[in-house]
Formats: sequence, structure tokens, C-alpha cells
Amino acid sequence: MKEILQYLCTWKFWKELFIMTLGMAIAAAAVYYFMMPSKLVLGSISGLSIVLSNVFTMLGIPVKVSAVVTVINAILLILAWLLIGKEFGAKTVYTAMILGPLLEFWEKVCPYEKLVEPGLTSVMGDPLMDLIVFVLVVSISQTILFSINASTGGLDILAKIVNKYLHFDIGVSVTVAGAIICCTAFAINPFRLVVLGLVGTWFNGLALDYFMASVNRRKRICIIAKGHEEEIRNYITKTLQRGCSLYEVIGGYSGEKSLEIQSLLTTDEFSSVMNYIKNNDIKAFITAGNVSEVYGLWNRHKNKVEK
Repeated sequence: MKEILQYLCTWKFWKELFIMTLGMAIAAAAVYYFMMPSKLVLGSISGLSIVLSNVFTMLGIPVKVSAVVTVINAILLILAWLLIGKEFGAKTVYTAMILGPLLEFWEKVCPYEKLVEPGLTSVMGDPLMDLIVFVLVVSISQTILFSINASTGGLDILAKIVNKYLHFDIGVSVTVAGAIICCTAFAINPFRLVVLGLVGTWFNGLALDYFMASVNRRKRICIIAKGHEEEIRNYITKTLQRGCSLYEVIGGYSGEKSLEIQSLLTTDEFSSVMNYIKNNDIKAFITAGNVSEVYGLWNRHKNKVEK
């Protein structure tokens, strides 16, 4: 209990709490303003909740979408806590449980009926435009949450479980589960809208991959600067506080031996190294390339203090 109380008093806790709340507020706005009015059903728990809410209403049992979302997520959250991990589970408990209340929040702040023009059935006036805007907005929300080891809950939990225990690629898991959920929309939507939902599910995966790659992108830099290896190594390891590797290389043309310095840097750190080399008039041969994913001993949060 003491450790929990200490964690609740840390800056990291409050920062991530704010980030999770902001990310879910964006996701809730996307669902409420672009998904619900046009009854688009993409591969998500929100989409499944819209179907179930409409089915119950047709059966004479009016149930709000927000209530269905909360119930389904509560069940999945128990599975996340037990099968995936405590940190992911705890964060997803919070994000998933506030989705329903945030839908209610947007409904009270500005009901989407006020934004739908007379004679139209959606905010954008065209289901395709609703689909495009929804996918872009919700992909931004997912990127924000995934970057701090959280998620929007629902389908993300199912994908994580399948990925962990069946070792399927997480993208394949999301796509298959999403397609199955989309097909449930035949109960309330015409064929055209169901196909739009399937396209949207696929587009959502592409957009999420793009945004995640942008957030996680790193630069692999290779430097050969004869006579300046030590000062460049010190700048990277002491000033930037990043690791680097030294390799002995032999020039294919000259036959001379040199040391090559390799390091993985953020975009800002890469710019700092390039400026350092330029400002100190160091003659160097440099190559750089993008790396979309980094695993293992990578320090995401550090104090850049020169020692």
C-alpha cells in the first residue's frame, strides 16, 4: 500500500493520467460525432456496442451505447488484468471505464443532433467522409495511448491476448477480430455500410501503423571520422547520454583501418550530433537511416545533463 501511495504522488503518474484522459476524450469524440450518427460499424468494441444497442432497441429494450460499451469493457478488463499484465491492465482499466462516461460528456456538451444538417443522417453528410475522419481521429488517440503502454480497451485487449498466447502478429489479430465485428452490422445496416466498415477497419490499421512508426522512429547513424572518434563518442555517451558501438572497418579503396561509430538516436539527438560535427569542423563520413522500432535497453526518458 505504501508503494502505491508513493507512486500516486509522482509526476509520472499524473502526467500519464492526463495523457490517458486526453487520449480517451479524443477517442470518445470520434465515436460520438462520426461513428454513432451514421451507424458506421468498424472493427471495434464501440462498433459492436452500436449494433447491440440498436438490436436491443428494436426488441423494445432501449439501451444506451455508452452502457453497452461499459459492460463489455468491464468483462475484457478482467481478462487483461489476468492474462496480459498489471501495468497494461491497470492503465486499460482506467481508459476503458471512462469511455462510456466520456460519451455521455460529449452528448451533454454538444449533442451531435445539433451538428447534423436537416435532411442528412451524419455530421459530415456522407458516410465515407465520416469514416475517413473517424479513422484518422481515433488512430491519433490509439497512438497516444500505445506510446505509454495503455490502450483504448476492447479489441486491443483481445488482440494482445491472441498475440501473447497464440503468437499471431498483432496486426493480423486486430484485422480478423475487426472484420468479424464489422459483419455483425448486417443486423442494422445495409450492405454498402458494412463494406465501408470493413474498409475502415483496414484503413484504421494502416493509419495506426503510420502514426506509431512516426512516434517510435529513431535514427541509426554511422560515423567514420579519423582522429575524432573519442570526442564524438564522448559527445554521444556523456552529453546525449546515449550508447554507441565501435567497429573496426577497412576501407575497400584505400585499405586503411578506421573506427566506425554506430548509435541509435532520436531525431533531435541526431540533429545535435550533426551540428556538433559541423560546428567543430570535423571531417567525417556519415550515413543515417530510419529505424521504426527499438526493443530492449532503450532509455525513452532520461535527463540530458552533462556529467
